[in-house]
Amino acid sequence: MASFFQEFKNFAIKGNMIDMAVGIVIGTAFNNVISTIVKKVVMPPLSMLTDGVKLSDKKYILRTASDTAEEIALGYGELLEAFIDFFIIALTIFIVIKFINRFKKKSEDPHDKTVETPKNIQILSNIEKLMEEQNSLIKSKDITSK
Repeated sequence: MASFFQEFKNFAIKGNMIDMAVGIVIGTAFNNVISTIVKKVVMPPLSMLTDGVKLSDKKYILRTASDTAEEIALGYGELLEAFIDFFIIALTIFIVIKFINRFKKKSEDPHDKTVETPKNIQILSNIEKLMEEQNSLIKSKDITSK
């Protein structure tokens, strides 16, 4: 049992839990921003194009309301809004990751002098050059000895 708590302590202290918490908080805030954009920016013009029909109000009624029972309906309009939310979130994440990958690729290129190359990438690049030189020397010795 003590090893379990020690393992949990190591997990929490190394920052994994903190990174996850920060990601969840930012994700929740991002979700609220996207929901607001969809409901307040994207849907009103879409509603104008459809003669004032609010997409979120669209539903398929299974049973109409009566004195004794409530209306039962499938709200497909809200589902469509959720799909629009998802599409905008997915597109935004794709663009952000594409942007980050471009900078990551640029920083890992040892020949690009506009961005400082991390030391480990620079060392690996130098090792690669030395190995190429060594291989060419070995090949030239093999050719001259034959």
